[in-house]
Amino acid sequence: MNGAELLIQAAVDADIEYCFANPGTTEMPLVAAMEGNKQFRPVLSLFEGVCTGAADGYGRVAGRPAMTLTHLGPGFANGMANLHNARRANSPIVNVVGDHASWHVNFDPPLASDIEGMARTVSKFVRTSRTADAIGNDFIDAVNAAWQPSGAIATLILPMDLQAKAVQQQPAQSVIRPPHRQFQSHRIEAVARMIKDGKRLVFIVGDNGLTETGLKAAGRLSQLDGVKLYAETFPRLSYRGGGLPDLDRLPYFPEKAIEVLNQYDVVVCAGVVEPISYFGYEGIPSRLAEASRLVTLAEVGDDVEKTLEALADSVSAPAFQQLTGPLPLPANEQALSPASVGQILSASLPDDCIVSVEGGTCGYPFFTASANAKKHRVMTNTGGAIGQGIPAGFGAALAEPGNTVICLQSDGSAQYTIQALWSIARSQLPVVILIAANHRYGILQNELRRYGIPELGPQSQALTELDNPKIDWLQLSQSYGVAAERVETNANLAVALERAIAAKEPRLIEMCL
Repeated sequence: MNGAELLIQAAVDADIEYCFANPGTTEMPLVAAMEGNKQFRPVLSLFEGVCTGAADGYGRVAGRPAMTLTHLGPGFANGMANLHNARRANSPIVNVVGDHASWHVNFDPPLASDIEGMARTVSKFVRTSRTADAIGNDFIDAVNAAWQPSGAIATLILPMDLQAKAVQQQPAQSVIRPPHRQFQSHRIEAVARMIKDGKRLVFIVGDNGLTETGLKAAGRLSQLDGVKLYAETFPRLSYRGGGLPDLDRLPYFPEKAIEVLNQYDVVVCAGVVEPISYFGYEGIPSRLAEASRLVTLAEVGDDVEKTLEALADSVSAPAFQQLTGPLPLPANEQALSPASVGQILSASLPDDCIVSVEGGTCGYPFFTASANAKKHRVMTNTGGAIGQGIPAGFGAALAEPGNTVICLQSDGSAQYTIQALWSIARSQLPVVILIAANHRYGILQNELRRYGIPELGPQSQALTELDNPKIDWLQLSQSYGVAAERVETNANLAVALERAIAAKEPRLIEMCL
């Protein structure tokens, strides 16, 4: 047994289900070791950003870490944007990065770089293995660092010579420690006193507070006078529909969020960090609520759902009332709009499906329309680095084989990691990609207007328009092996979506907006 085989065996022993990989020369011993262990399941992606985005989506849905395998510093750098999103989502991921042989790296070969320095920007745990015999324990330590209640990124760097070096045939001595969530009773008591004293409280809920259990408790609390609950603006994974309470998301733009929060005496953080504006705007505070009004009920990694349940019980909140109501549908003959896309998708969702949302064009219109849809789960872009939506949907589909995943995706951000289509096609997963094709960077045009440019000139248009030339989504999708069609009306989309979901195979629908 060599060091690479020791690592692969340690991964199997740790129940690592998938390795999202884009290997190079310095990972060849690991690739050879995978060949000798049929329990290990490598998944090839054409770009490292797809590997890391898929590991993020898998971790959110499966609740356990996947592994990525990338090539030296440049390969790891290609995956860093989606590792940034995964870090903000508290997703558990174990990265393995092949490095030059330890006797070669000091010569500063062309691909040498500071891998540890790069890894530290997105990783809680970074280690370079120093001996072949330690590789198994190093890997288990990385798994334990990633797989904790708050979730984390762990990066292990393996010199090529240690991968190939013979070791004693013995399993890793370190032991996997599955995460265990807890809650703080004194925090529950403090918030309960505020409610009983008649203070006006607004809750921002995240983490596992947006599960079915957490939302039902939130629904009970929301019936109390002076109490309002919001979901965080970009949840890692939230349940929706199926009669669950409709927790609106805290507004994205800071002036709107501040206006909402200022109506209350206390801002209660339940599984979220302090609310901060996404960007800084002159004259608008970065903090969405003053520190003096903030109270922490549960931190990220705490058992937020049980905390909300215990709080609802302690204040004798009313029983949960199942949400009911119609699903609005647009006129069939009309042209597609963001609002109609949200309505049609909401009405078409199969039970317990997963929706990966990236992009402002149709994302929030879908959210507002989906409260009375069938039960589903939604993933959003937690870190703001675009190119996450389709890879995360790919990883989610692998986490629950056979379940339908729908990627509601804006056209500009889709191009960052469009190679994910190839991996989806290769795996023949039931993933439906909806491309909102308005051929522009809509969010940037909105920000230009907020900056004070109401009419976009030729230079601004050149930097925000994607219509010269227009991307042919049908040919692009089909070239990656995913069947595609184009729709322009509400009736066309409803039929195409029904057909794509029923097919239980990869499909792409270009929605002309």
